[in-house]
Amino acid sequence: MSKERSLNYTSYLALEEILGAQRPKSDEHDEILFIVVHQVYELWFKQLIHELRYLQRMLEEGNDARAFATFKRLLTILKLVVAQLDVIETMTPVQFLAFRERLEQSSGFQSGQFRELEAILGRRDPGVLDAYHEGSVDYEKVKAAMAHPSVYDSFLRYLAARGYAVPEEILQRDVTRPVEESPGVQAALLAAYRDDSEPAQVAERMVDFDEGFMEWRYHHVKMVERTIGERPGTGGSPGAAYLRTTLHKPFFPDLWTVRSEL
Repeated sequence: MSKERSLNYTSYLALEEILGAQRPKSDEHDEILFIVVHQVYELWFKQLIHELRYLQRMLEEGNDARAFATFKRLLTILKLVVAQLDVIETMTPVQFLAFRERLEQSSGFQSGQFRELEAILGRRDPGVLDAYHEGSVDYEKVKAAMAHPSVYDSFLRYLAARGYAVPEEILQRDVTRPVEESPGVQAALLAAYRDDSEPAQVAERMVDFDEGFMEWRYHHVKMVERTIGERPGTGGSPGAAYLRTTLHKPFFPDLWTVRSEL
């Protein structure tokens, strides 16, 4: 009988599959960089989704220690996500245009994981489902995420469990709808901030994450502008013109509004 090969570094990390997943469509030197950067993004999106789901559980269980540790990890990953854009910006517009047409209809707008990530954070835009075939894996994951309570919903439940007067109609809201600013929620947030205990620190980590995500959006827009200018994106996407509309749109608006009242 042949002895079964033991687990090793290569097999544990599935390196044959991972390192064989870069399949350029041209002989251009820079296409490998383009593929690797975007594949690494997808891996980080997977980890962010994993961590945000865990964060929701920790918030709803009132586990401050684990919530803080998870925020630290999320914020560190966000820094890496932003820094990756520096790598792709080492490729000049001419170098990208040399293989751009080989991308055909593929576009970053089609990233199901990014849309799922946005939905977990609270975005509710059924129009994003148009990028996927109904019933496909990406379609079902994004649709399910938009029907599930967001990170902000979990945060408000955490506040309510700590004794802050989050309005009941907000706690029982239709989670398939976008979050709207609420004077009642803002009053609860102000009370938490003035107490200056763990809930105030959790609120600040929420703001840190929101700010970090907006920083990534800004850097992404500038990367697109410096690479393709005002050209449409691949796959018919609007490119930089659309990306600029996503700037300065926080996921957690109440947390920004209350800062004028503190």
